[in-house]
Order: sequence, then structure tokens, then C-alpha cells
Amino acid sequence: MNRKKFYKSNAWQVIRRQALKRDNYECQRCKSLGRVTVDNHNKHKTLDVHHIKDLMDRPDLAYDIDNLVTVCVKCHNYLENRFQQQKRKENKWAHDEKW
Repeated sequence: MNRKKFYKSNAWQVIRRQALKRDNYECQRCKSLGRVTVDNHNKHKTLDVHHIKDLMDRPDLAYDIDNLVTVCVKCHNYLENRFQQQKRKENKWAHDEKW
């Protein structure tokens, strides 16, 4: 499946808008954590629509609204395991005696 073509399609845009409307334009993960993140309608996208069951694993659920959830960009990156913190190298002098 060509991801870029899929996300540009009219069918995706329609179901995406339906999911955003259903979720009241709020990040559902933030909401479950007691925070509120909403779409701020500026030039930068704030909210994404996330496939709960991955699109590559379950292409048959691509347009299933029950497989979609509205999340903010930060939560979407977390759910997709993007930009994970890399382990820092330990300072080799950290355990030396300090004077």
C-alpha cells in the first residue's frame, strides 16, 4: 500500500474528518491522562488520526472508524515509537571521588 497516496485520498480525508468530529477535536490519549489538547487551527497540524491496529498489519481496517482515534502529534509520535530518547553515554568520571 502506498502510504502517501492513501493519506492524500478523498476517502481517507472523509473518514479522518468523521473521526475528528466524533472525538470532539480532542486528543483522546491526553484526555485519558487528565489533559486537554485540542486543534488550534493554525498553520501547524495539532491533531492526527491514529490507526489503533497498524495500517500495514491490517489494511482491511484502513477506513474502519472503530479502528481510528484522534491524538495530538506528540501522543501520535509516542504511540508510533518515534523519536525515542536515546540512552546517553554514562560519564566515565561520574563515580570518581570528588574533592
